[in-house]
Amino acid sequence: MGRLPGFDGRAVRSVLADGRGKILFAVATGWCFSIGVRLAYPVLLPYLQDAYALDLTTAGLLLTVLWLAYALGQLPGGILADRLGEGNVLVVSTLVSAVALGLIAVAGSAPVVFLATACFGFGTALYGVARFTILSDVFPDNDGTAIGVTMAAGEVGNAVLPLIAGGIAATLAWQYGFGLAVPVFALVAVLLWLVVPARTSGSTSAVDSLSLETVRYVAAQLRRPAIVVVTAIQILTYCVWQGFTGLYPTYLIEVKGFSEGMATALFSAFFALGIVVQPITGRLYDGFGIRRSLPAVLTVMAVALVSLPFLEGFWPIVVGTVFLSSILGYGTITLPYMTAAFPADMKGTGLGFLRTFYMTIGAASPALFGVLADNGFFDEGYVVLAGFAVVAMVLVYWLPDVSGQ
Repeated sequence: MGRLPGFDGRAVRSVLADGRGKILFAVATGWCFSIGVRLAYPVLLPYLQDAYALDLTTAGLLLTVLWLAYALGQLPGGILADRLGEGNVLVVSTLVSAVALGLIAVAGSAPVVFLATACFGFGTALYGVARFTILSDVFPDNDGTAIGVTMAAGEVGNAVLPLIAGGIAATLAWQYGFGLAVPVFALVAVLLWLVVPARTSGSTSAVDSLSLETVRYVAAQLRRPAIVVVTAIQILTYCVWQGFTGLYPTYLIEVKGFSEGMATALFSAFFALGIVVQPITGRLYDGFGIRRSLPAVLTVMAVALVSLPFLEGFWPIVVGTVFLSSILGYGTITLPYMTAAFPADMKGTGLGFLRTFYMTIGAASPALFGVLADNGFFDEGYVVLAGFAVVAMVLVYWLPDVSGQ
């Protein structure tokens, strides 16, 4: 096989041309902290369990609250991106997130932590849709690569921020990890305000007025075969992502006998691998389209998940984690496809609706995984997740190609 398409100087210059590099940097930086702080939650779960006497089911429920709020914020985020401008929404998202993190840091009870967590999830949700539509608008010929770079920046946050949060929790208190993130989010909001255009899409939007005709137009787009099938795939793969990442550190500690520090380090390494995986899968999508690139990623994912319960010892689990990082690669294939499948005047609304739909379903995954774990079926849960990946693989063959490949 030859080299991956587009990994050359011309591709890099194309992505960075005409001042677009600073937009990519700002959007990627915001995403790095938005997702990185959310993924610090699994590392901090043992501390939250001790502080508020939570069992695994309740701890899983906290993650479900976080991701359910993130899911429910997708549609409002998409509509606001179409109506108010994508760049403006990124700034608002970052500021709301900063305020919510401040509330979590000063919370004195479990209900307050749950409520503030929901606010944080909703605030970061506003970032979720707008970043995709911005990159699709600014990088029409390299959207897979741009999204891959941005998601890889997120994996930098996922790799580094849980380590930092875990270190702060071990040496000071878990509340400081949230509190110190507040000024960082404020600075990111300023960067986004200065660099990212207030609006990157056209001046007109399909949702400028909410009418029966608008609802019919949006509904007609959502019923198209490309949208229906990719949404089904996204539901399955998102459940895999949520179920795996939500309790992997806890699994390593309680089932595989890892120390908390070692489990945190391996969890961070898992996301660090995404820095490599996601740009590669993004280029695979740009070069080969979804029908050829996604099955390869899902195959590796399914095999790695089935193998995990049988791995024993430090190095076999490390190797297994390397292959499990394929879980981080599916989104740079499915999400550019999903974004490109919508017409320009409703990309934000359409993507927001679908993300709310599949994320709401996927948000239940950590809680259900916690129930399985509490009842002695931790290992079997990973086999179930592998089954989801196999079903998604089959569905790929019903996808029409919208990438032009």
